[in-house]
Amino acid sequence: MERKSKRMMTVLLLSLAMLATTFQECLSDSSQPPSKRMSTKSTPPRNAGSTIVFPVTGNVYPHGGYSVSLQIGNPPKNFELDFDTGSDLTWVQCEAPCQNCTQPRGSLYKPNNNFISSDDPLCKAIQASGKPLNKSPNDLCNYKIEYADHSSSRGVLVSDQFSLRPTKGSQLIPRLGFGCGYDQKYSGPYPHQSTAGVLGLGNGKAGIMSQLNALHLTRNVLGHCLSGQGGGFLFLGDDFVSPSGIVWTPMSHGSSGKQYSSGQAELLYDRKATGVKGLQVIFDSGSTYTYFDPQAYKTTLDMLSRDLKGKPLIETRDPALSICWKGPKPFKTVSDVKHYFKPLHLSFTAAENALLELSPRAYLIVSELGNVCLGILNGAEVGLQDLNLIGDISMQDKLVIYNNEKQQIGWISSNCNNPSPELLDGSRKLSLHESVWGRKVKHISLAKRNQCKEHSPIPTSH
Repeated sequence: MERKSKRMMTVLLLSLAMLATTFQECLSDSSQPPSKRMSTKSTPPRNAGSTIVFPVTGNVYPHGGYSVSLQIGNPPKNFELDFDTGSDLTWVQCEAPCQNCTQPRGSLYKPNNNFISSDDPLCKAIQASGKPLNKSPNDLCNYKIEYADHSSSRGVLVSDQFSLRPTKGSQLIPRLGFGCGYDQKYSGPYPHQSTAGVLGLGNGKAGIMSQLNALHLTRNVLGHCLSGQGGGFLFLGDDFVSPSGIVWTPMSHGSSGKQYSSGQAELLYDRKATGVKGLQVIFDSGSTYTYFDPQAYKTTLDMLSRDLKGKPLIETRDPALSICWKGPKPFKTVSDVKHYFKPLHLSFTAAENALLELSPRAYLIVSELGNVCLGILNGAEVGLQDLNLIGDISMQDKLVIYNNEKQQIGWISSNCNNPSPELLDGSRKLSLHESVWGRKVKHISLAKRNQCKEHSPIPTSH
């Protein structure tokens, strides 16, 4: 079986700005005027309590992450997108034209005179400097976003219809802004497949959640439940989640204010203090694995190595991950080996009794070679400095909620497998031990490297 890539999506918004100069090098003059997006005043607030639920596909290994399908355009067209709470910009691969895109040409998004201008509030929201770089307010809004693994997307902002089915009420068809990506780059070392783009769910103003909330269509709350067996669900809105039993901690805003940070935490091993405190923690659904800063990572390795002495596990090399062990015979699942490992906990200092448990299932995988591998990686090796990421592997089988209105992050152990069709007609709230879907499908990753050639990325008319 071909090895799938482990894709760490986003943590740091390293560059997100209007690239007027770069864009002119790749784009011949277009006579198509930028379109105006629907005003938030044109949409009545009657659907403010709607919740939209999406089935999730994929898994941590070997697929490399989780994704959802969205319908965009008129007529609607399906796009499979990685959903990422670590960034706020949504973008899809775009036929403008797109060189070396990972999707067939017929599967790319095709703009139709629906470009967003540089004076649009959404365009201004994505600028790192907060100042427009285009000379004219009628210029197209260019963007470039880079992720912590050095993957990137470059393109222009457009607006189009999104077909959304809430759990109650009629279908919603808001016009939302997103990126039309004509130049994607993937810097990972492994072969990979790709989705069509990224659904940005960070709490910045350019995010889909902020746009839906401004249109009074949903509350500014979202969450996900990722099954360790593959699949799960994502929801936007708050009208069916019961707060009972959920562990909450306040959000702490970092330099960008777009990621979901839970503030400082202390690392515990087997419920005992390790001496590692003050960890800056971010919840990032775009990251397949969890990343610790150098001190927390070294301490975790030291504790594991100490406990594994005398156990029938031998460190071995494996293309899946950097730290792996083999046993007397190949393992089939983490259940075969979990009794050799102790749980980790993160104790958040901003809330009383706010513990996030990382059981062996939340930090181990079994590779295709039958070895058990550590799904906690060294963040320093990918430039995360002192940040610590909670990735998909550590959020499996947990209901994780991001309440932007109350500025809280919450979680609770949950069954993310069994279907609960009652949610789709809004007949009752979600039980903390239920879920919506459990589907297993394809691998996800970012697009391959794509260079800007000497043709116009946006169709021109004369």
